[in-house]
Amino acid sequence: MTDKKMISLILGCMCILLSAGIAIQVRTIGGIGTSTGSNSTENQLRDAILKTKENYDNLYEALEKAEVKLETERTNATQNNSELTDLENNIKEANKQLGLTEVTGEGVIVTLNDSTVPLTGSTILSDPNDYLIHYEDIISIINELKNAGAEAISINGQRIVANSVIKCDGTVIKVNGQKIGTPFVISAIGMQETLAQVNRYYGYLWKMKNEWNLDVSFERTKNPITIPKYTGTIKFNYAQSQ
Repeated sequence: MTDKKMISLILGCMCILLSAGIAIQVRTIGGIGTSTGSNSTENQLRDAILKTKENYDNLYEALEKAEVKLETERTNATQNNSELTDLENNIKEANKQLGLTEVTGEGVIVTLNDSTVPLTGSTILSDPNDYLIHYEDIISIINELKNAGAEAISINGQRIVANSVIKCDGTVIKVNGQKIGTPFVISAIGMQETLAQVNRYYGYLWKMKNEWNLDVSFERTKNPITIPKYTGTIKFNYAQSQ
């Protein structure tokens, strides 16, 4: 092989090795850039979420102060005016029925939790999901409380109103758009004797405990229950006043 051919072969090999090295370096830098970019995006999203929550908390605090001031103005405006006083009482009653005010009274507490039965031995069920509380269980208990005359209901601090949505969102349950987890504590205000129907023999709650081995309980409270007001927005998109 001539010297010229040998030099050409060496130069060709060097070019190939150099190209491969450049390609590997570019790929490595690109990977680092992608990782850095991903982390940067996650940090930006986290900061945006925290900022949004802070703004929401500030706005909600301002709203509560405005509501207190409005209530004071209403009280002052209706003094010595029976017609305005009646109107103010109607507004308060409507807000109470809509769930827009905090209420207190006698009632019951139903607590729903996943099963504590070990997933081994002869007690194991065919589907592990049978050991979990599902949103359908919560809806069934709330409907039974409503049918028993509950005047106000909340679950884990979320007030149940006409447009409340209870649904499964992946592995969590959402109420009024807020994620809640076990134990699910359902508070209901009303006559305890009638609300106790939810704990009747062979009712839904009884089956949850005695047939499905779920960890549930029913309590008639000795002290008054306080149920918070609904903090969302009640909108009617289709129902129009006549």
